[in-house]
Amino acid sequence: MLQEVEGILSGQLATARDEGRARVNEFVSRRAPRYRPVLSRLESLGVTVDPSIKDQDLELLLHRSLQKLEAEAVAEGQAVFAEAGSTPLEDYQERLSRYLDAVNDINQSDLAAYVSRRRVILDILFKLIRANEQGRYSREDAIHSLIMPMRADSNEIGSDASNLWIIDERLAFHDYLASDRTLRSMPITGSDSTREPDILSTRLVDAPVLTAEGETLPLSSIVVVEIKRPMRNDASEDKDPILQSLDYVKRVRSGGVLTASGRPIPASQDSPAFCYVLADLTPMLVSRCEYANLRRTHDGLGYFGFNEPAKAYIEVMSFDRLINSATERNRAFFDKLGLPSS
Repeated sequence: MLQEVEGILSGQLATARDEGRARVNEFVSRRAPRYRPVLSRLESLGVTVDPSIKDQDLELLLHRSLQKLEAEAVAEGQAVFAEAGSTPLEDYQERLSRYLDAVNDINQSDLAAYVSRRRVILDILFKLIRANEQGRYSREDAIHSLIMPMRADSNEIGSDASNLWIIDERLAFHDYLASDRTLRSMPITGSDSTREPDILSTRLVDAPVLTAEGETLPLSSIVVVEIKRPMRNDASEDKDPILQSLDYVKRVRSGGVLTASGRPIPASQDSPAFCYVLADLTPMLVSRCEYANLRRTHDGLGYFGFNEPAKAYIEVMSFDRLINSATERNRAFFDKLGLPSS
């Protein structure tokens, strides 16, 4: 009886399956490219969908199916490696090959999710720097929190919690990172100041001078990031973000400095410093850049230069330049996934 019903409905069932498959492919291409490397494996799990399913429900279904696939891969890996040497070589190699193929697809899915997240972050930043319907711009803390959670440091957040790659990919490899914390509260400054740099980062040089818990001293670099509200035009002498950044560098280089784990850092007066100012090029900020003898970038969207007395590289980036640069650095990854680059 069941077979007769299936025979009668075979055409309709095949059409529904094709439409469901097309719905999944369309959603993955448009919204969720992370599932593309594992689509064929999800189909083998018997994942079928109603063509009219909502995006959020389809996302949940695919996510649960991917978790099931990952769990099966872990179980298969444990079984394969537990049987090493106890099964015929040909059988073992075949099972190992199947397991590694599955892991490779899952890893590609994870990479696709990572790249997709970057695209979303840039889209959010693009919206934050634009005026709303009332002509008002987002406060700097909204942009600040997107780049790095406020009032936190490396010991309190995970490595994926910040988006410093927007500014510079190298900032992901810091040894100490603090956001919107007073200098006094940071173990690496030795300062009594209650002033707060937006973001402060340090890295340790790879030289066999002094080591402690895997950290190598002395400091190889100091990075300060100052973030201003979009189109804010108050960069007067007493609110000059360039001078503020250089002052933070000076304070970090002064004595009494410890690593985040409490180890003394040798004198770091010669440690190179990098100061990034993220702000729109309003007339007052342009005048401060010119006063600091900075050079305009080729695209006209920023300024840069080296302050010899402070031994510090300074880069002032408009928010448009910030987004453009981050997008260009990631363009190859976006194109690979079929994501829009602009």
